Amino acid sequence: MKPLRTTLIVLITIAAVLAARRWVVEPIYIASDSMAPTLTKGHHLFLDKLTLRLRPPARGEIIAFRSPVGEDHESVKRVIAVAGDTVEMREKKVYINAEAQTETYACYARAAETLRGDNLPPATVPEGTLFVLGDNRDNSNDSASWPDPATGGPPLFLPLSAVTGKVRGIY
Repeated sequence: MKPLRTTLIVLITIAAVLAARRWVVEPIYIASDSMAPTLTKGHHLFLDKLTLRLRPPARGEIIAFRSPVGEDHESVKRVIAVAGDTVEMREKKVYINAEAQTETYACYARAAETLRGDNLPPATVPEGTLFVLGDNRDNSNDSASWPDPATGGPPLFLPLSAVTGKVRGIY
């Protein structure tokens, strides 16, 4: 009788852990420096999968998502603009609704170079999408550099359906 009870407890525990990992929280690993200096390669973090099921991401939040351009991995970036915002980039500077943003977290490793995405004309973020950038702006594959499949040029907005969660504390 005891082995059956122990087996049942173990199976219920495993099922609860797997369910929690799938729908509530998951450990993740930062595999690149695209979010440096905020998050650097090797950081281990928690991905909160519940919060963004209850509300959409907000400006400034760091999220994880499935690549919208076919890469075989999830990415972690900062939400810069949300649906209805007009986003623009002029010489690496971000403007939201025509207002220059103060981004103390942004890093420019190649500040003297003009890169793809450093200058983007004003574009309104469509409903159901986000505009996301890595904090390490010159070394990040993000909305400023993804090609729009319809036009071949940036920006490609991230569909909310690709978002997998909100990045939380380091462990």
